Amino acid sequence: MTRSELVAEIAAANPHLLVRDVELIVHTIFDELTQALARGDRVELRGFGAFTVKKRDARAGRNPRTGDSVAVDEKVVPFFKAGKELRERVNNTDPGNE
Repeated sequence: MTRSELVAEIAAANPHLLVRDVELIVHTIFDELTQALARGDRVELRGFGAFTVKKRDARAGRNPRTGDSVAVDEKVVPFFKAGKELRERVNNTDPGNE
């Protein structure tokens, strides 16, 4: 699902909201989540999951084309862990019911 599809679904489910207001809400939520992760904070959405950042140490990688060793710098990457309710809903969903 893309961001525009999400906005369309929320707007359709809430006809009392204007599409531009739904776009602002979705943009604000994603922006706040991004800012929190940039600060190194943990973002937890109950029943959905938790977003955190993990540090990856510097390492020696390989250039797949040449096979040469390449230094890969240390970096911080976003990480998502699905919540129990989300895992249960995904695992108990009938594939023909999409």
